[in-house]
Amino acid sequence: MKVEQIYTGCLAEAAYYIESNGEAAIIDPLRETAPYVEMAEKNGATIKYILETHFHADFVSGHLDLAAKTGAAIVYGPNADPNFDIHSAKDGEILPLGNVNIKVLHTPGHTMESTTYLLLDEEGKEHSIYSGDTLFIGDVGRPDLAIKTDLSREDLAGHLFDSLRTKIMTLPDEVIVYPGHGAGSACGKNLSSETFDTLGNQKKTNYALREDMTREEFVREVTDGLLPPPAYFPKNAMMNKMGYESFEEVLKQGTQPIPVDLLEKTLDQTGAMILDTRSEEAFGEGHIPRSIFIGIDGNFAPWVGALIPDLKQAIVVIAEPGREEEVVTRLSRVGYDNCVGYLDGGFEAWKAAGREFDTMTTVSAAEVAAKVSDADFQLLDARKPTEFTAEHIEGAVNFPLDYINTQMDQVRSDGTYYLHCLGGYRSIIAISILKSRGYHNFLNVAGGFRALKESGAPVTDYVCPTTV
Repeated sequence: MKVEQIYTGCLAEAAYYIESNGEAAIIDPLRETAPYVEMAEKNGATIKYILETHFHADFVSGHLDLAAKTGAAIVYGPNADPNFDIHSAKDGEILPLGNVNIKVLHTPGHTMESTTYLLLDEEGKEHSIYSGDTLFIGDVGRPDLAIKTDLSREDLAGHLFDSLRTKIMTLPDEVIVYPGHGAGSACGKNLSSETFDTLGNQKKTNYALREDMTREEFVREVTDGLLPPPAYFPKNAMMNKMGYESFEEVLKQGTQPIPVDLLEKTLDQTGAMILDTRSEEAFGEGHIPRSIFIGIDGNFAPWVGALIPDLKQAIVVIAEPGREEEVVTRLSRVGYDNCVGYLDGGFEAWKAAGREFDTMTTVSAAEVAAKVSDADFQLLDARKPTEFTAEHIEGAVNFPLDYINTQMDQVRSDGTYYLHCLGGYRSIIAISILKSRGYHNFLNVAGGFRALKESGAPVTDYVCPTTV
């Protein structure tokens, strides 16, 4: 028996490969299927099952492409009704895999079709659970991401309480918990950076598994403090349920080179936006006017999903040469399938052709710290509200990047704004969006909040008004 966790840091997502005696199961695969096919071929195994724990909201699963390539059965638990053929497993059903078995545990709550898969080893002993978004390390799945349901989040939280108590907490303490996500995912509130643990340890440390916890306490604590989910979540969930274009076709279209002299024509014909995925430093030194920065080396896919409202938006990519396929792949993971190509030669080709380019003004944290007490000083903090509430520079106003598309009316095109985040990634994204919409009066604070704090800028946890 072989179990392998395949963890993708950008999405904080875990897929799983389980193999026994020449047969394999893949749990919650990502959009690109080649790694799973190659893994099975390397081990001389046939992929028999593609096990889906639920309709994922934070990424587009590779279940359809993987099934088409391998002939494996797509398995969902009860209550799933997708727009394609599946094996609809019953609660308690046993799925044979080589010399082991996988038991289906219907665990509604995160969503009503949510299912946990229990691996029984060669001796029939409970080995591990693959809990999707039902149980995380240190947390449980948020109960407000289900596709179009009449149930309230409190109703779903009640179902989750029952699922945990009757299906999961009754298992032996030595069972290993393999969740669908780790720290950084928006599918829970406070996920651990650990990506697996024993069930026994989770019973001791996970707030949602307290033995003396009442149903009412559980519902209250699980629903308390939930921030609105990213806008792309319901769209990804619907793609996972209804189907999507093959990844190979998306990749073929998105990796077409666009010569510099055809870029404007391409933009006009397709209505595409320019997405610059290089480093913060490279973008600041020079970029094509009106392009948006979201760096590939940061938390790329979730920020794309949060900030580009339309999954069908045509996109032209600016990338470091050689990274174009990586960018298109990561866009597709969150459902942005309409990349129409990349600028051949990247920004350097644009610059070499003598085309107009823009820059971004960055000021040092020390210079900004010296201005904090000035009467006309305007400092915006692009971090999340929870980060801002914990501590921020005195006089700063919270202007979260997450909600920039709905808060543009809070800023003016005159005067000077200084903008920062924690380290610099989010502030560059925010200023690029502002510049693309005609606001050129924003200066980036180098090093962000960390550098401001080190430079002696006064810090407080007093919550200032959030009006710019």
